[in-house]
Amino acid sequence: MKLSVAVAGEHAPADAFVVWRGFEHSAEKAAELGFHGVELALKEAGDVDPGKLASLLTQYGLQASCISTGQVFAVSGLYFTHPDESVRARTLAVFEGLIDLASDFGGLINVGRARGYYAEGQAPEQTERLFVDTCRTLCDYAAPHNVTIMIEPVNRYEINFINSVAEGAELLSRVERDNIGLMPDTFHMNIEDVSIGGALAEHAEYVKYVHFADSNRLAPGQGHLDFDDVLRGLKTGGFDGWVSIEILPKPDPDTAARQSAEAVLPMVERYNAGRL
Repeated sequence: MKLSVAVAGEHAPADAFVVWRGFEHSAEKAAELGFHGVELALKEAGDVDPGKLASLLTQYGLQASCISTGQVFAVSGLYFTHPDESVRARTLAVFEGLIDLASDFGGLINVGRARGYYAEGQAPEQTERLFVDTCRTLCDYAAPHNVTIMIEPVNRYEINFINSVAEGAELLSRVERDNIGLMPDTFHMNIEDVSIGGALAEHAEYVKYVHFADSNRLAPGQGHLDFDDVLRGLKTGGFDGWVSIEILPKPDPDTAARQSAEAVLPMVERYNAGRL
């Protein structure tokens, strides 16, 4: 298991859900705190210069853990199940560009709300069909690039489609592609899943990456989640990937990142040593 932290470029919008902004600034601070990588929150592939990013990661001894795409939905208004075919085509184009980038940086693409939702006037069956068809298209494009697409279940108060890990697993079973999986987030799981550790273990075949946040969406250790239960569920499922800090940057980004590193790095060490 390795630990990452979500970051964005310095010009990312104010509502971009990351801990730090400015890739160079973020990489330096992440390395100082002992993180193993950074999760890149992007709106499109052009948000970052690949050469500069590669040099930056080498300089600070970090890896890109994955590319996350919250801004694709929140800023660009693009998503898999949009009723307009031209909008879906633009969505595919943006994700294909991100897949090209991910082939050199992490090999993983997160899909949060950009997966779409049950819209008024759109039959649930149509929403699910569009979702499955788009996932298949992107997985087929991503496969030669050795990139995996990951769907993040998001709680019911933010979207009405794929809220729990179980719902995500059921829909992904219809996609029928090897390079698709889930990115569970402990904050959302605390709302939607009966047992966080149990759901992670039960659906381990789909769990590719995990977002860590406490019950209040602050740094782990600042709420009431039982992260030992989370770790036991992951260990039962044989998880050996990235966990990433995606939290509210409160009381300020540096404090939130430090609290996260201090809480989770010892968890990672115990997990990797089999001391749970």
